[in-house]
Amino acid sequence: MARLKETYKNDIAPALMSRFGYKSVMQIPKLDKVVINVGSSEAKDNAKVIDNIIGDLSLITGQKAVPTYARKSVANFKVREGMKIGAKVTLRGEQMYEFVDKLFNFALPRVRDFKGINPNAFDGRGNYALGLKEQLIFPEIEYDKIDKIRGMDICFVTTANTDEEARELLKALGAPFAN
Repeated sequence: MARLKETYKNDIAPALMSRFGYKSVMQIPKLDKVVINVGSSEAKDNAKVIDNIIGDLSLITGQKAVPTYARKSVANFKVREGMKIGAKVTLRGEQMYEFVDKLFNFALPRVRDFKGINPNAFDGRGNYALGLKEQLIFPEIEYDKIDKIRGMDICFVTTANTDEEARELLKALGAPFAN
């Protein structure tokens, strides 16, 4: 699965260097990390929900997820400071490239009526955010073994300075952007 990393070194990096006219190889944008986050509103009532979320994320990414905690108390949501409200995983290195390859080539095409991902979800600094409605699109998740369908947020953090550079990088890595 190190195929994507080798493709980046041999094909993508030189193409980006010539396209944007970089003087140094250190200017070439690269994928820094991928953060997968799952928040759950029913976690405040049932503590086992977080364990299920952590299990699903660990299966999908191959790395143990860590719980996230509420920073502030919000009375309207019945959330107190320090309560477990979700889980996240930060991927770097080989596991990151393996996850990106799996996401773009196996999981996203399994989404019903998939026409591509939004090309405008960049933050202005070269990072891209993607929301998924269900975890069932990943091949590791079995329909019978899940307790509830949950969505997740996936954030691609790049070293690119502009959205255009990041878009070209993700496109070269295989991101299926909609036209």
